[in-house]
Amino acid sequence: MSPMNTCVVGLQWGDEGKGKVVDILAENSQVVVRYGGGSNAGHTVVIGDSRFALHLLPSGAIREGTLCVIANAVVVDPAVLIGEIDGLAQRGISLAGRLFISENAHVVLDYHKREDQLREESLGKQKIGTTIRGIGPCYADKVGRSYAIRMSDFRDLDALAGKLRTIIEYKNKLFGALYGAEPMDVNGVIESCRTYAQRLAPCTADTTELLHTAIAEGKSILFEGAQGSLLDLDHGTFPYVTSSNSSSLGLPSGCGVPAKMVNKYIGVAKAYTTRVGAGPFPTELDNEIGQYIREKGHEYGTTTGRPRRCGWFDGVAAAYSVKIGSVDSLALMHLDTLTGLKELSLCRAYEIDGREKTFFPANIDRLAKARPLYETVPGWDDDLSEATRFEDLPEAAQAYVRRIEQIVGKPVAMIGVGPKRSQTIMKSGL
Repeated sequence: MSPMNTCVVGLQWGDEGKGKVVDILAENSQVVVRYGGGSNAGHTVVIGDSRFALHLLPSGAIREGTLCVIANAVVVDPAVLIGEIDGLAQRGISLAGRLFISENAHVVLDYHKREDQLREESLGKQKIGTTIRGIGPCYADKVGRSYAIRMSDFRDLDALAGKLRTIIEYKNKLFGALYGAEPMDVNGVIESCRTYAQRLAPCTADTTELLHTAIAEGKSILFEGAQGSLLDLDHGTFPYVTSSNSSSLGLPSGCGVPAKMVNKYIGVAKAYTTRVGAGPFPTELDNEIGQYIREKGHEYGTTTGRPRRCGWFDGVAAAYSVKIGSVDSLALMHLDTLTGLKELSLCRAYEIDGREKTFFPANIDRLAKARPLYETVPGWDDDLSEATRFEDLPEAAQAYVRRIEQIVGKPVAMIGVGPKRSQTIMKSGL
């Protein structure tokens, strides 16, 4: 059998359950690649009674023997990454010899987080709602080039110290002039970087070469997106987006592997829709039903703990992500969360300026005018947590899944009926 290279990407505004899907698919993959984003992502994997919350490590890291790659478009927070490595080690999962970090990945340091916080505070009611993890400022430094630090810089600590003195002198002038902030201690940052270098420099590599070698050797590779397609910097609801290309369109530039080398794209969506932070959300339920979904689905951010905004499944948004991401099939998560609701609504189209639209307008000015057009279908009261086959689901749940397939235009191949690895129904071949 020829190797299968697969990309798993979120179809909504993040938090769709990608971690669980990646963990399951990693069983048949030899290499798992995180190709974008930073520690603002939060992926949760539940195995038995153990829960793993990961922010930078690929979700496949839980699988012993799987090679884990953090590719060039990821912005790496060394403190967070070391904490994750040590956290897994304490639970008996070693990454020794199987974690590779791109030497070209940019590094998030304390002054990025400080800049993130100062900027958000200054915006007041107009703030974007970032996680204050320094992701945006790090990507900004990457684009600006002059004040960027990459993982390869950890190989020469003396040269790195010189760079940091120049950068922090500039940042302190900026923070003082714009925000009246106290200067940062450059020596503290330099000392932290010495510690980071000792731990992480041995893991740095040319990951683009590594991946192309793996492809030439016929290894199966699993590419893991972060956040969701609707948060994509270029194709999401700008400016309420992340700072990277979080759709599958970010994969080629994110790791140096051409899109045509990926055999299958799997889009992950919840059976409803959630969003964290500010930004338009046409199907939002700011009522008791939204609160029911939030509590039953434990809809609080893995990274921040913030309550997620909840709403009905938005077929227009999901279909858009499928189109731009060349998605072949869906993994529909959290179907069990909807148990207990007598009726469910599905958004099949929008009405904008009196016209029916089925193509998602990522421009927020047009999206703000969108009125969702719903279909109402019966709900169910049955417990889904023990279902192992599609036929085990109540008829109403089966009909709900089929209708989502029709609206989105792609088959649902995987269904989540609980948080555990075992609580997954394989509806059709992946």
